[in-house]
Amino acid sequence: MIIKKYDHDYGRRQLMKNMAVGAAAGVLMPLEKLFAASGDIGKAYPDELMSIEMYTKGKISPGDYLTADNVDIVEDLLDPIVFHQIKTMGRRIRIRPTTTDFSVMFPKEFHDKTLENIRGGVTAHFDKDNNVKMKDGSNWGGGLPFPNPRTGREVQANLAMSWGRADYNQYAINDVVFNPDGSKAYDYEFIWAELQVQARMDGKVFRNMKDLLRFQTVFFTSTQDVAGSSFLSTWYYDQNKFPELYGYLPQFRRVRQFPTNQRFEPLIPGVTWFLSDPWAAGDPMNTWGDYKIVARKPMLGGFNVDWHGNEANWRPGTHGGPSGETFFETDYELAPEVVVLESKPVGYPRAPAGKRVAYIDVRNNMYCGSIRYDRQNKPWVNFETNFGQYKRGDEVVLGPDGKSPAWSWMNVHSFDVQTGRMSRIAHQKENGGGYKSGFQLDNDKAYSRYFTQQALQRLGQV
Repeated sequence: MIIKKYDHDYGRRQLMKNMAVGAAAGVLMPLEKLFAASGDIGKAYPDELMSIEMYTKGKISPGDYLTADNVDIVEDLLDPIVFHQIKTMGRRIRIRPTTTDFSVMFPKEFHDKTLENIRGGVTAHFDKDNNVKMKDGSNWGGGLPFPNPRTGREVQANLAMSWGRADYNQYAINDVVFNPDGSKAYDYEFIWAELQVQARMDGKVFRNMKDLLRFQTVFFTSTQDVAGSSFLSTWYYDQNKFPELYGYLPQFRRVRQFPTNQRFEPLIPGVTWFLSDPWAAGDPMNTWGDYKIVARKPMLGGFNVDWHGNEANWRPGTHGGPSGETFFETDYELAPEVVVLESKPVGYPRAPAGKRVAYIDVRNNMYCGSIRYDRQNKPWVNFETNFGQYKRGDEVVLGPDGKSPAWSWMNVHSFDVQTGRMSRIAHQKENGGGYKSGFQLDNDKAYSRYFTQQALQRLGQV
């Protein structure tokens, strides 16, 4: 006879107690202590929070699919809009074992920088303007500023300071927009590029631009009606300031500046996402507020999905919805502790959004999805993002060091639950015109190619 040390609900009860007192992540021991020792995540949690089979008492196991027939068993572990998709729209999700190795849940450089900070006692704090600073008052030098966040603002800072967790990322993207009846409304391709100016892995300030945090550009390559349209956001380090937003529209043949607070409108027709949505941190951190941790709980999500590098252009198969194409084939795993973070757009008096609820895995402090609510507090759009290493068997895409597997987002489901429209977004190998995803690009060349007003005009004329 085996006597269990902890009863079945011990883990969930302890997470609730930890939230009430503002305790650190982890149940059996602090998660940060394991990170510093490069230990196994399982040492911080009881078995039922590390095993979907134990949590469901054998009703669901790794390798099983969540479908309409069994999803009620785990409703409390799912984003409510994802639950709706499985229950009523024919979506299915394969369950994989829980990941216990910290190192595969980050880009290697970001993991190592965070580990170096923890071991060296390098910590972050907020200054009087609620910006992230080092002990000496200088700007943050890279890695997770709060590897063991206790407050909602600290959780958000981990998302806001470095979106892609690398000095430069370039994503070739396909966005297919589906109508409620399953027909395709749009099929766009574009490049999304991010260049960190500060909080970089190389410890430098790019071109000594000490007042900036990042550059971010979106450049559309198709369809024909939007090809050449491009948008550049220049982000200040001060998270109280709105980014400068410039755009080039081929029909006008000039670069124009857009209103700085234009964050809640689609860049192009039909898409369900706004600039505000990506990374659950698409706006400066301090233009949102009332940050509140409303729960700490186990959750199923796309925290460490399998990369489809063996598929054409890295695109996974599709299924579900009226035409059988609405959803990507993807994996979920049980995360033992997820922070449910609520915030409100305090800097946008006319924002159509009332609040955002984001789900953040404390193992790597990255979100798996967020739900945008309208002004009547009704669910509007969920922006579900699946992350993982770009490695599958012998197939691998290397990260910035040229040796370790890249880690990034794989795909996104941006679903408008009020209209039934879906933006199904794939991070793919390349787009038309020779534009490719990349994690090892020269930062100076990237800056000249994508991150100036002159670059916008050149891109629009290609």
